[in-house]
Amino acid sequence: MPSFDTVSEVDTVEVRNAVDQTSKEVATRYDFKGTSASLELKEKVITLHGDAEFQIQQIMDILLGKLAKRGIDVRCLEYGDVKQVGGNKATQTVTVKEGIETELAKKIVKLIKDAKLKVQASIQGEAVRVTGAKRDDLQAVMALLRKEITDFPLQFNNFRD
Repeated sequence: MPSFDTVSEVDTVEVRNAVDQTSKEVATRYDFKGTSASLELKEKVITLHGDAEFQIQQIMDILLGKLAKRGIDVRCLEYGDVKQVGGNKATQTVTVKEGIETELAKKIVKLIKDAKLKVQASIQGEAVRVTGAKRDDLQAVMALLRKEITDFPLQFNNFRD
């Protein structure tokens, strides 16, 4: 029986490369000279440091550009609040989300069932497996999910005949 998995994955190597490139650009830019502007990546959390909120926003703009150039969907980022640390320092955390959360997985399964296609959807941890008798039905499900789920990046892998 043909099947595929609906997942949300991020290439962590590309994220690390984008953070490194952003860090190099921040270190060499004239408008950041003599400031504490920097960023670091620990596991799946990017921490931005700067002297003021506008510096944090400038670093964020550079980072988003580098991520987009490397093919990372910026919809997988969850932004924290800008916090004032000490006298004139500010920080912000950005979390890279991976995997489909339970609430979104239930929404996906409900969408598929409401479409009245001859397929079955089941939640498999942080993925949703869709099985059906015909390839065309599975491709219709893929098209439906691409159209309906626009606020979170989804990939379809492990396609089997």
